[in-house]
This record gives sequence, C-alpha cells and structure tokens, in this order.
Amino acid sequence: MIDSRISAIINFVPENSRVADIGADHGYLAIELAQSGRASFVVASDKNQGPLDAAKKNIAAAGLQNIIEARLGDGLQVLREGEVDTICIAGMGGALIVEILAAAPEILAGTENLILQPMNASDKVRAWLSANDLFHQTALAEVAGIIYEIISAAKIPATSTPKSSALAEKFTAQKISKLEKILAEMSKSTAAVQTPKFAQLQAELVRLKDSLKQQ
Repeated sequence: MIDSRISAIINFVPENSRVADIGADHGYLAIELAQSGRASFVVASDKNQGPLDAAKKNIAAAGLQNIIEARLGDGLQVLREGEVDTICIAGMGGALIVEILAAAPEILAGTENLILQPMNASDKVRAWLSANDLFHQTALAEVAGIIYEIISAAKIPATSTPKSSALAEKFTAQKISKLEKILAEMSKSTAAVQTPKFAQLQAELVRLKDSLKQQ
C-alpha cells in the first residue's frame, strides 16, 4: 500500500496538519497520513464515484471515519476556505495540477503547504509556483524503476531540502536518454530540425548534461 513515492509525500507534511488529498483514488495516502499522526483531519476527494467508494471502504476498514472525510468533487471545489492547511495533489499531469491550483485562489489563500507529485510537466508546476511567489523544493522517489518528483511549496522557504544525489543523477540520466531519443527521431526530418522546438530540446540537453557533471 505504501511505497517510497507516498512516503516522500508524507515526509513533506508537517505533524498534526489538516490535509486535503485531492484525487485520493483508493485513499491510501489519506489513511497513512491519519495513521502516522501527520494529519489530525483529512479531506479525501475524488471526482469519480468508483474510486471514492473504494476509498470509503478502505477508510472504514481502518476505522478512520472520524478523521478522514471522503468527498465527491472536482479539484479544490470540495474545500471550504480555511478548512485545511496542507493540500496534496499526486499522480496527475503537471498541466492539470496547475489548472486545479489556478482555479481556486480563495482556497490557496488560507493554505500553508502544497505537496505536489506531477506525473509529467513538472517544469510547468514549478513555473506556476514561482510566478505566484511560492518557495518550492523537490524530493525524488523511485518505485519499480520509475523516478517521481515530489514538489513541496510554501509562502516561506523551507529550512532544509530532502536530497538523494544518487537518485538525482539517475533521474537526470534518464531525462538525457529520453531527450536524445526524441532528438534522434526529429533529426530524421529536415523540417523538424529547423523548428524552434528542436533548438529548445538541444539547449535542454546541453543543460542537463552540464547539470549531470555537477551532481
């Protein structure tokens, strides 16, 4: 139930927090937050009835109905202003995470911590956080050979940053390999080579290789 990805998310949550787990799926993160003492109250939400019903069963089996409240709804619309101090959004695309955050400024105004685990486009998430004056840090977690980024954000900078240099090197190497394959495919087309995207990807490849040398 609990893997290193979920553990990394939990490690960013301050003790005794009031947490919203948006897109809770089967409720495993919410349950672990409650059982570990990280959360004194959790709103576990999902926009689909099936996963929410599964979460309700798991929450009941764990005897945590008095701590975890399961709600059906989309994004942060399930929350009331000031109801939680920490929001977790995990397992979604980065663009969707940004869309969810941008749609509810009144909810974010009363939120102290954001813990975000984008499945892709993490650069878009970090750009949005920076544009909204939120300090952020990143941890990495590996599950079954896949490396995930977990981004924690707050209005004030964190005192420390979780790091794993070996995992960071592996993650950068994976991104380099993926970019090289994309560029190799694009290089087969004269038109593709002349596009701005090709130049951007080349520049990103150089940046990543330089970054790997410094890790």
